[in-house]
Parts: sequence; C-alpha cells; structure tokens
Amino acid sequence: MADDPVMVITGASSGIGAATARRAVEFGHRVVLGARSEDKLAALADELGDGAVPLRCDVTDWDDQQALVATALERFGRLDVYFANAGFGAKRGFLQETPEFWRSMIDTNVYGAALSIRAALGHFREQGRGHMLLTSSVAGRRVLPGSLYSATKWAVCAMGEGLRQEVADTDIKVTLIEPGMVDTPFFDSPVKDALEADDIARAVMFALTQPAHVDVNEVLVRPIHQAG
Repeated sequence: MADDPVMVITGASSGIGAATARRAVEFGHRVVLGARSEDKLAALADELGDGAVPLRCDVTDWDDQQALVATALERFGRLDVYFANAGFGAKRGFLQETPEFWRSMIDTNVYGAALSIRAALGHFREQGRGHMLLTSSVAGRRVLPGSLYSATKWAVCAMGEGLRQEVADTDIKVTLIEPGMVDTPFFDSPVKDALEADDIARAVMFALTQPAHVDVNEVLVRPIHQAG
C-alpha cells in the first residue's frame, strides 16, 4: 500500500538487521535492505516478498548510502525510517587485531553511522519528519578494558544525542538501540544466556510504534543475567 511506511536497514543481511526487517514487514513496513552480502540479502528479500528491496551497500561509501535513500524513494515513493545498524567488533586489548582491522571497524561503526545520518537527514528535513535509529551497545555506555569497539559505540551514542539536539525543533525522532549480549554472527561461536536478535528487533518496533509526540531516545536491553 502507498501509505505503508518505508524503512531502510543497513547491516540487514543477518542478525539484528535481518530480524528487524522481518518484524518491520510484519508491522506493515516496506523495507530497503542494505548490506555487503548480496546472496544473503537476496534470500531475505525473497522471504519477505514484494515489500522488500535488496541493495548491496558498503556503509563507508557515500554513494552507496545515498543509493539506499534514492531506492526507497524511487521504488516506494517515501522514506520514513532509517536504521543505521551495520557494525562489527574486535578482540579486546590494544595489542590485539591489526591496525588495518581497527581502521575498518572504525570506518564502519563510526564513519558509516555518520554517513547514514547524512544520507537520511536531508530527506527527513524536507518532509518535516522521519525517524533515525542507530545501533550502539551497552559497550557504548560503559568502558570495557582494552576495547576499541567500545570507543566506537561511545561515538555512536554521542552522534545520536548530537543529532537529537540538532533536530529537536522538528518532528524528526532519534533513537539509540543499545543491546547487551546478543547471540548473532557478531560472535564466532554461540553465546550462552544471551539475547536473541529478535529481542532487539522487538525493541526497535517498540520505539517506532509510539505516538507522534513521543520520542524514545534510548533503548538499552540486556539479557536478564548480564551484570555489566
């Protein structure tokens, strides 16, 4: 339907992104799915049906980010929500990983999120409304020993709050999604006593389904036995 809301999701091929796409479609959204894994994106789009469009996207590429917005507008005629979800982690310890790996993580988690904001914000300002969501982490609310990943998520939290203040005189909403331990492809092996990706997807939909005058700025979700 032409009036159904449209949502762009980065990092959509698996984990929280894919789970959110499924929930969003269930709630009546149409979705533009962005990620680098084209085969997984295509499979997810087939599963979700005509209301889902896959598009290869490297979030560190400005042209790719702009293409997500353009695709939403060309295919569906509107853009209501942009979920900047793409990101990945690193081993703790400042002697761990390679400098090249660090650069890639910072580019994806920080620069990529900033490009997502920039790609969506112009359109949101033109239409006078919209909802920007960014995936941060519990690690963006507490310092973890030797964790450069944590520093990137602190940056995402700062961007989200900075954007919220910038658009506070408009009807644009901003929400930070801050998961605790989640059993997703983020980890190399299954994680015990963790949240499921769909738990975070439901938190996203909670933020999206509030009345027009309500802006849920942060949703911090931990599994029940996670102390930190």
